[in-house]
Amino acid sequence: MTQPWIAERTLGFDSSGIRKVFDLAAKLKNPVNLSIGQPDFDVPEEIRRACCEAIESRKNSYSPTQGIPQLREELQRRVDAEYGHTDRKLFITSGTSGGLVLAMLSLVNPGDEVIVFDPYFVMYEPLVQLVGGTPIVIDTYPHFRMDLNRVESAITRRTKMILLNSPANPTGYVATREEIRGLAEIAKRHNVLLLSDEIYRAFCYDEPFVSPAEYNDQTLVIDGFSKSHAMTGWRLGFVHGPSSVVDTMIKLQQYTFVCAPQPCQWGALAALDVKMDEFCEKYRRKRNIVAEHLHEAFELNKPGGAFYAFPKSPRGTGSEFVERAIEKELLIIPGTIFSRQDSHFRISYAADDTVIHRGIEILNGLID
Repeated sequence: MTQPWIAERTLGFDSSGIRKVFDLAAKLKNPVNLSIGQPDFDVPEEIRRACCEAIESRKNSYSPTQGIPQLREELQRRVDAEYGHTDRKLFITSGTSGGLVLAMLSLVNPGDEVIVFDPYFVMYEPLVQLVGGTPIVIDTYPHFRMDLNRVESAITRRTKMILLNSPANPTGYVATREEIRGLAEIAKRHNVLLLSDEIYRAFCYDEPFVSPAEYNDQTLVIDGFSKSHAMTGWRLGFVHGPSSVVDTMIKLQQYTFVCAPQPCQWGALAALDVKMDEFCEKYRRKRNIVAEHLHEAFELNKPGGAFYAFPKSPRGTGSEFVERAIEKELLIIPGTIFSRQDSHFRISYAADDTVIHRGIEILNGLID
């Protein structure tokens, strides 16, 4: 029974289906887990040490809302060197999810429309709805490419934002430079804010990463340390974009998250000097293993980035296929969690090689 004091805004969406799979994993004795979207390597020692030193030196109080100056200024220097925009301001957030929440609260009024590409990260549609916005969902099946003509046709006088995620969760698709440039130019032409979620930018396997901020200086970028440095539990992200937008987000952070955890910010400062290329190479190899061993039995677009593959169910719905996999103690995620279609499922290959090979064996066995 729903209690009468529960806010109506919470009733339009369920708990994350990914969390439900995590709960199920806890009940299985020895699951083959290809469901978790976090790196399987540990936070590098230099970063852990810097965080511990911050704690021991009593840097445990609130930081400035916008982040400790040392981290913020170094990130700002790097962003300025990359883009050279005259008006691009940066601040530290409590995770990239915190940045997404603040962006929605700062920019989307009730009734505003936000263009989202299907499949999409599980949080996008609920967050738009939470602030009273209307998600305008553009189908990208079967190849997950953006149709720029469809994007431009979807823009109305109510369109406030276009939400881009490349490399993408759950598909691993990496938009081409031409797609990125075209989308950036459409947003600029129609005076629509382009929000670029770049949390997987470190994981591009075939082509260099491209940000729409290269082509549109009004792009709002959300990034962080969770995926690139395995700092998922540290809750540390950052946002950069036009100063008027960032100042509004900082103002709202004062009344919501207050600040990111200070010791973690000192760890992130150390992380900026830690080379992570070897980990990207390991994930490129894991990507190749998954693509090589599944492409004959499954309809699969070879992922170009992140650490996910999004195969099509060989028969029945994606949810039905996942149920059969779970019966074999293989944990994967039904695609309907990320989509208005129920035809695919998500594999995370952020796992040990032995787990990946065991998962592939189970998947191919389900076909047989």
